[in-house]
Amino acid sequence: MEVILLERIEKLGQMGDLVKVKPGFARNYLLPQGKALRANKANMAKFEEQRGQLDAANLERRGDAEVAAAKLNGFTCNLLRQASDSDQLYGSVTARDIAGAASDSGVSIARNQILLERPIKTLGIHPIRIALHPEVIVTIGVNVARTDEEAEAQMLASRQPAKSAGSDGEDHAPEDEAPSVEEIFEHPEDVHVDENGDEAAGDSTDSADGDAAADTAGGDDAEK
Repeated sequence: MEVILLERIEKLGQMGDLVKVKPGFARNYLLPQGKALRANKANMAKFEEQRGQLDAANLERRGDAEVAAAKLNGFTCNLLRQASDSDQLYGSVTARDIAGAASDSGVSIARNQILLERPIKTLGIHPIRIALHPEVIVTIGVNVARTDEEAEAQMLASRQPAKSAGSDGEDHAPEDEAPSVEEIFEHPEDVHVDENGDEAAGDSTDSADGDAAADTAGGDDAEK
């Protein structure tokens, strides 16, 4: 299905772009949220007529979002949950939970602004992206722990200087690229995991051949 975007959609396009999307994504998200119009001549004319107003409104909203983003810089909220000895939660943390925890900390975040790829199911501090505006996305921390003491310990540990890349002699694969809004909406089931293969053994064969050659040479000298 082709639609006209009324605002920037991450990894999809800018305001005014004509893009092709999955019908379900358009009908269940873009169209009812007022983020796009069906692509036809009437809607194209309607968009061009209102473009000036849309641009002005977008600039105003972006300015407000940038102010809010500055306040969220470095923000982390705590969530206490029961978990097993392997740090697996008995349940999960959802966007609703994160919005509630942020509100308890005096920060207002709408649930639909939270770009949560999938529910959180382990303890730890998880980076979560917040879309305050289509062009203003900030990352906050969600500290999931069993107790307040554990949450504080996790926060202190996260502030310790991390090892520089390659300092432990290992190569680290780059982090996976953040999913697009469409990918999150469609709830992808595939999970890609990079696995490092075992390194090849050293050239022990060449070493053994060298030793054998040396022994042979020594024997010939003794016979002489």
